[in-house]
Amino acid sequence: MNKTFSAKKADVKAAWHLVNADGQILGRLATQVAVLLRGKHKAIFTPHVDTGDHVVVINADKVRLTGDKLRQKIYRRHSGYPGGLKEVSAGTLLREKPERLVTLAINGMLPKNKLGKHLATKLRVYRGATHPHVAQAPQPFTLKTRHQGGA
Repeated sequence: MNKTFSAKKADVKAAWHLVNADGQILGRLATQVAVLLRGKHKAIFTPHVDTGDHVVVINADKVRLTGDKLRQKIYRRHSGYPGGLKEVSAGTLLREKPERLVTLAINGMLPKNKLGKHLATKLRVYRGATHPHVAQAPQPFTLKTRHQGGA
């Protein structure tokens, strides 16, 4: 009888990926980056173990949103105090803090538990084309588009 394989911390080799968000649609970018962070692209994927890789996203300010999401999509947060609801549109967020927009989209696709919080620390998002992770030698990752087939 074969036993089910379960990855251990020692089995996991974390790679570094460089994703260029220039001209990419936000949701499609976020799903593929979330897969890399989780490690679902690896044969040793185990749901309760961090088998994912580090991801560096550049050109976050050049990401695209389809339809009228720039105006209609609203991000809300609450301070906990009466009248403490803050709202900001996706368009404003893209203009002022594009890194935050991309991070929110990707983190929303990660598990809502301790593992998800840990995976979120392996994501680095930058507004422009430069990043401080040259020493880690991140490998360029080409995102799959609708015409190239599945995710």
